[in-house]
Amino acid sequence: MEVQFRCCVIGATGFVGGQIVRAALARGWAVRGVRRRSDAVGALADVAEQVEWAQADLADLAALVVAMQGCPLVFHAGGYYPRREVDPWEAVRHGVLGMRNVFAAARVARVRRIVYTSSFVTVGPPITPGQPANEDSLPVPGLARRPYAEVKWAMEQEALRATLDGLPVVVVVPAPVFGPGEVKPAVSLQWRVATRRLRWGWNGMVSVVDGRDLALGHLLAAERGKPGRRYIIAGHYMSVGELLAAMAEAAGGAPPHLRLSPRLAAGGWLGRFAAPAAGLPHDLSAWQPLDAARARQELGLAEPRPFAETCRDSVDWLRAAGHLPAVSGEALTPKA
Repeated sequence: MEVQFRCCVIGATGFVGGQIVRAALARGWAVRGVRRRSDAVGALADVAEQVEWAQADLADLAALVVAMQGCPLVFHAGGYYPRREVDPWEAVRHGVLGMRNVFAAARVARVRRIVYTSSFVTVGPPITPGQPANEDSLPVPGLARRPYAEVKWAMEQEALRATLDGLPVVVVVPAPVFGPGEVKPAVSLQWRVATRRLRWGWNGMVSVVDGRDLALGHLLAAERGKPGRRYIIAGHYMSVGELLAAMAEAAGGAPPHLRLSPRLAAGGWLGRFAAPAAGLPHDLSAWQPLDAARARQELGLAEPRPFAETCRDSVDWLRAAGHLPAVSGEALTPKA
């Protein structure tokens, strides 16, 4: 396939970044993947040779400049993620510093557009009660006082501020992300449902998105998004019970029957695990219906693939990667 464009993907070995790499390659673009370790390929082993790799850390401004040079478009899907309970304001400082390094490097490298992957925790309660929240629904900074929520909000504001300083940045706000290619399956919701390690559910409604649909949304944001604007990329809207049931059915099991309030569920989860599941932030109250109308109208976001397909493909990927048994009845143990 003839190469028509060149892009740089920061966080290429991550869950979302890996799907962006695949979508860009499928579009015929040349892709430079940025990774922190020289041997890391994430879930891209089958296409790793098609990627031009660069090694850089968000704290290394010079390395970021080298990684971005010659790429008019940068996808930043490797933002700071506080892995443990730290002081929220220390997390904010760390995350903001990394964002400023990315934008400073982009200016030096003469990048023409950046698409930044934010988080659905930056969406506040809906303006109209009973309606899905949209891009105009904003949280109150400082109210959450949890590292994940506070740092993601601060980083998103840095991205929007960069546009005011002359660097075109488009912000993508994903709903909770599921599907094949999760690079840390032992902390994914689908893996825990499939291995029956999740013994409780919780009450509430949520919007979800397949990682592959999200990646296509990133490409549309690069092509059609307005700088300084954020776009929610969401697919299906369902109850948490329906979500867990679909995951369990794909894995050939039963969903957890115990139902907790979001507050109790989040507390129980964080009491056992240092890192939350993919797409599962410290406050489950952030799981809510999200309105993707702006992305559909301005970007041309297509209808999402069926969520049952997302779950089946996720389970198939986990099995192929050795994280789930390929034959029914084998011991359900995580791959080392």
